[in-house]
Amino acid sequence: MAGFTGTARHPKALALRLPDGRVALSQRLTTALAGAVAPCLVPESGRAFTQGGDAYTPVSGEVVVEVVAGTTRHAVVTVVRLR
Repeated sequence: MAGFTGTARHPKALALRLPDGRVALSQRLTTALAGAVAPCLVPESGRAFTQGGDAYTPVSGEVVVEVVAGTTRHAVVTVVRLR
């Protein structure tokens, strides 16, 4: 994972580093997933941006999540669970 949107206590979406190296924002997190991920987030200072121009707060450390990624032109990445 590369970062998050929202606050560290209440993340709205995750910025995920995909296998091809791109960073993409996930769909909005459910309340349960946001609660599970929040304690793992250690924000770094500053802002970062996806290739599409979406801003997010970068994190330090390694947080691994399981995702389902769509394969359409506008692929949608949905977080399934914290690993």
